[in-house]
Amino acid sequence: MKAGVVVFPGSNCDADCMWALKNVLGINTEYIWHETTNVMKYDLIVIPGGFSYGDYLRCGAIARFSRVMDNIKKFSTKKNKLIIGICNGFQILLEAGLLPGAMLMNKKLKFICKYVYVTVENNNTPFSNKLNKGQIIKIPIAHNEGNYFCNENTLNDLIKSDCVVFRYSDKNGNITDESNPNGALYNIAGIINKEGNVLGMMPHPERAMIKELGSTDGRLILESIVNYFKNR
Repeated sequence: MKAGVVVFPGSNCDADCMWALKNVLGINTEYIWHETTNVMKYDLIVIPGGFSYGDYLRCGAIARFSRVMDNIKKFSTKKNKLIIGICNGFQILLEAGLLPGAMLMNKKLKFICKYVYVTVENNNTPFSNKLNKGQIIKIPIAHNEGNYFCNENTLNDLIKSDCVVFRYSDKNGNITDESNPNGALYNIAGIINKEGNVLGMMPHPERAMIKELGSTDGRLILESIVNYFKNR
């Protein structure tokens, strides 16, 4: 298994993702510069968090036009190739049309940085196979625009197709307005495409890898990816 972590001007979680994949999990991992055209050598591409291109216009709006994203779109159509977009990476996937919907400003119009609880809605994916359906995980968020939105038809399609992978909840798994940190529709924290190989999520699994960081639950998400490639 070989992984690549995309680096845009303004990315600031690329080093965290590199550390999680390479140092913690021992995965052969390289950085992918935003002008790169050769991405097919990777099995997994990570689009990390941060503020790509300063998030000018809106988050991910400029990054979607980068050369690497043109190639990542082609990459997404290949068999046994996985993409995970984390935070700003999720926003970029939405802007690029690789996932449906859009991100709005947080409901309270403030940047949020804290640990939250997330409930696993679908564990039958390459990104969640080491988790149990209904399992509650503790994982941090850090964003200003994490308020996921889509139209009613799209939401119904996401639910019907089992494409909602993670939802914000309280520590007991109750999915309520109070447990929703940003106002996201349907408490959505992460979704996957119908093909099952592109995941976008606002929480940061790479920041929940060791107990010293407050949680090791993020490790289960990245270990699920490793498990997928071991058993494919």
